[in-house]
Amino acid sequence: MTSHLILEERPEGGIARVILNRPEARNAQNLPLLYALDDAFSRAMADPAVRVVLLEAAGPDFSSGHDLRQSLDMAEGASFRGASHNDLVHEPNGLGYMAREEEVYLGLCRKWRDLPKPTIAAVQGRCIAGGLMLAWVCDLIVAAEDALFIDPVVAMGVSGVEWFAHPWELGARKAKEMLFTGDAIDAREALSRGMVNHVVPRHSLSDFALDMARRIATRPPHALAAVKKAVNETLDIQGQRTAIELAFRIHHLTHYHNMQQHGMLGDPSGTPGAKPVLPRK
Repeated sequence: MTSHLILEERPEGGIARVILNRPEARNAQNLPLLYALDDAFSRAMADPAVRVVLLEAAGPDFSSGHDLRQSLDMAEGASFRGASHNDLVHEPNGLGYMAREEEVYLGLCRKWRDLPKPTIAAVQGRCIAGGLMLAWVCDLIVAAEDALFIDPVVAMGVSGVEWFAHPWELGARKAKEMLFTGDAIDAREALSRGMVNHVVPRHSLSDFALDMARRIATRPPHALAAVKKAVNETLDIQGQRTAIELAFRIHHLTHYHNMQQHGMLGDPSGTPGAKPVLPRK
């Protein structure tokens, strides 16, 4: 059942390890990888022996974000599954493109954030744009000392990534600085901001995350699910879900502006020499 893009392990009782396995592409997220990851999470949720899920990544970097070499029109044999229950995913032009991003970016992140079992991301190296989304939807984050968290997409003329949790993860002022400048936040600063739970040496990352999962796995599963739901619903009552939904619409307003102004999804002035990504006409 394991895809070559995602490795699945059961390192010990009660724990599933899910590994992003495109190190040659810095774990860039194409459509097959995202759906393979969703399948792996679903198997872990369906397995009554699994109580905690670790999300790790092969190679030097956790994830370089969305694979910009592939637009959402190039499915490489995978079909859109309807995670967002949006029947517009096969429509052309901007409405269809927005529906497809809601399906594979916003929709999957919503689903993964609310998985009933605890999830722990172990992050090393660069965690860029869409990589942030994968880490942020996990309940806990352990970072290696070399971890760098980056969202450069304002330079592309877009208002941040689709799962716009920056203000919740960093606070409003630091979120603005991160987005305005595109500067990296290192592991120690991420720890001081409460964005990550622990920072450890790179060689200890997997073992540290496993030990944390081991301790959590001793707790009653129903209590873990209940307290996770309670914390997530507290964030939702504070407005997180609504704010992320609104930010997603603003994100697509910037895509629309760029298409009208430049004929592509991004603004080429901020990223000279970049290959344009075009939606299907």
